[in-house]
Amino acid sequence: MSTVSATAAALRALHHGPELPLVLPGPWDAASAKVFADAGFPALATPSAGVAASLGYEDGRTPADEMFAAVARIVRAVDVPVSADVEAGYGLSAKELVGRLSDAGAVGCNLEDSDHASGALRDAREQAEWLAQVRAEAGDALVINARIDTFLVGVEGAEEAIRRGRLYAEAGADCVYPILAPPPLLAELAAGIGLPVNAVGTPDGPSPRELGALGASRITFGPGLQHQAMAAVKGLAERLREAG
Repeated sequence: MSTVSATAAALRALHHGPELPLVLPGPWDAASAKVFADAGFPALATPSAGVAASLGYEDGRTPADEMFAAVARIVRAVDVPVSADVEAGYGLSAKELVGRLSDAGAVGCNLEDSDHASGALRDAREQAEWLAQVRAEAGDALVINARIDTFLVGVEGAEEAIRRGRLYAEAGADCVYPILAPPPLLAELAAGIGLPVNAVGTPDGPSPRELGALGASRITFGPGLQHQAMAAVKGLAERLREAG
């Protein structure tokens, strides 16, 4: 097994225990990545919105070259596996996307099933075909977290999320991320799809441990940690201004 495949296998295994849920902080740059890794987290998962903000872009507007360069800097800063949020793939072919992720050193990725430009869901079967192509190109060297955006665009209930999740599981996804799914639905989603489910942790929502008890195997935070860090910086700036 290659070093990359072994690192991906280690990340994949973390989704199945023994300590669940797997909590993956979202670094937005190399410095924050080192803080999280030094705190003892076994892996990290970059948030596209957090990275975008750190680079001066709105979410969904980061040029692919800058996103992959940021991911590479994060990977170089730490000795733990890194998964990268690469949105909907930036229009790259599966081969190009896997190559860019490999060059950056990421052993996992998020791929979402809605279009930033239109806000509409992609056809589920077409998305599954795309994920299957990514899996075929990557082999076992990439942990694929398939984001399901039904709740994000206002499709209520678990039925459509489960339908999509099953298609993505058949395509080779390792995990699914029904973003903004109501916490009481997590167990139904996990049972219906048959893969580890990623839930998003928020300051005013259930704790990671509580989300795990509700059925989530993996917890990420989107840009939330970056927002909290910037709020702390803002408070520092205000105190310095008042003192100056």
